[in-house]
Amino acid sequence: MVPALGLGTWGMGERGSSAGDEAAALRLGLDLGMSLIDTAEMYGDGGAEEVVGQAVKGRRDEVLIVSKVYPHNAGRKKMAAACERSLKRLGTDCIDLYLLHWRENVPLLETVEGFDALRQAGKIRRWGVSNFDVADMEELWRLPGGTACAANQVLYNLMRRGIETGLAPWCRELHVPIMAYSPIEQGKLLAKPALKEIAATHNATPAQVALAWLLRHDGVIVIPKAFHQNHVRENCGALDLELTAGDIAALDRDFPRPRGKRRLEML
Repeated sequence: MVPALGLGTWGMGERGSSAGDEAAALRLGLDLGMSLIDTAEMYGDGGAEEVVGQAVKGRRDEVLIVSKVYPHNAGRKKMAAACERSLKRLGTDCIDLYLLHWRENVPLLETVEGFDALRQAGKIRRWGVSNFDVADMEELWRLPGGTACAANQVLYNLMRRGIETGLAPWCRELHVPIMAYSPIEQGKLLAKPALKEIAATHNATPAQVALAWLLRHDGVIVIPKAFHQNHVRENCGALDLELTAGDIAALDRDFPRPRGKRRLEML
């Protein structure tokens, strides 16, 4: 079991002077029950993992840590070394969920074998992928050991509903959780009139409406980033917001589900 609402770290660890405040925001999230933290070796060139390590120090058992490996490090030997670097920055001996950040040139079978070797060595508990479309997932499922994939992290929010026409149904059928990154479109959703109107009727905020819309979907884990503690509290409040059928219909009118299959979008 994992929380449906976690903590993102994209953009953290880029300025050393902010690391303390960023770690404090993550610790507050843990206090509020948002016990999944998502990070990556790419974020801040490892700086975000260091912030996470600072945040979870002394309370590692409370946290499910997700990190991601660069595609150019996804070969078996390079992956082992990359994982060791991430473990050191995180201050832990095991990553709970280790994802391939996106696909490039390393054969997918070699990546799966690398993940399995890390799992057998006790360096990771589970592995998954990120930015995989239906064709990628189908290829993965045909590989030996490929069905051990525990999650697919993709871009998903009210403005980016393309996965609903192909990838999301595929993942539901095969019981692969989706992790939704950029759930408020890097802040662009907050100015949308439809979200403001619905938020006003619930004494909520546009961000909470956007997050609540995602949280109502089965099998979706939402990982908003929050640099500041007041934003962490705001995000957590989305768990208590129940959108009505009228709210959902209004959002569908302003942010319609696309017709026909769409290619997976990425940021």
